[in-house]
Amino acid sequence: MSDRLPRYRCVLVPLDGSRLAEGIIPFILDLAGPLDMKIVLLGVVPPAVPDKPLTDAQVVMDDMAAKVTEARAYVASVAADLWSRGLHVQVRVRCGFPATEIVTAATEVGADFIVMSTHDRNAFGRLLLGSVAEAVLREAHVPVLLKRATASEAREKSAQVAA
Repeated sequence: MSDRLPRYRCVLVPLDGSRLAEGIIPFILDLAGPLDMKIVLLGVVPPAVPDKPLTDAQVVMDDMAAKVTEARAYVASVAADLWSRGLHVQVRVRCGFPATEIVTAATEVGADFIVMSTHDRNAFGRLLLGSVAEAVLREAHVPVLLKRATASEAREKSAQVAA
């Protein structure tokens, strides 16, 4: 048996654009900075669902393109803050079902683990809506660290952004 601790080099951090998801960032700062880890921030744009049965395919494609552009800008803005602190950050944006894309991205970037916030949802909410975090936990081939984000953390994050 070796006395060496495992060397973690890369962490995948999925963000969905919410303040609650960003609640994981302070943890990432404490973890990745001292360990000199590469942080891969991931945004996932879910598949477009036409609001009307006869929606023009071009309208749906244009909407998806706009959402991808918006997701890139959002993830890049979070990354800019981490870059300014001297951290190694990559930005990725994918289109598809979030849990599937998170697990696939983790494999593609060689992530040693995935760190993500979960929304403060009760069991009934998970039953009705499902949970991306739970699906990632079941499907990932690397360890997954989940942190429950609470409404008070979201308010605190909003106050920091406003300041």
